[in-house]
Amino acid sequence: MQRCENYRFIETRRPFRDLTFKFYSDGSLTIIDNEAESVVSPRDLRGESYDFYVRRRLAFIRKNLTEKIQKYA
Repeated sequence: MQRCENYRFIETRRPFRDLTFKFYSDGSLTIIDNEAESVVSPRDLRGESYDFYVRRRLAFIRKNLTEKIQKYA
């Protein structure tokens, strides 16, 4: 069964996008612009939304590695 972690992020500076980040256990990612109801590429992120993406991605990878280490230790 594939797990999914959802995070909502609202930019405080222009363009004030309301984004939902979905991190799946297989490593895939979906970013949704909630107002435009469209999928956003990580390449389209700038500033604070890009920082949020990078921090959450690193935390997700770290958590996944920790789980695998504990499972196979």
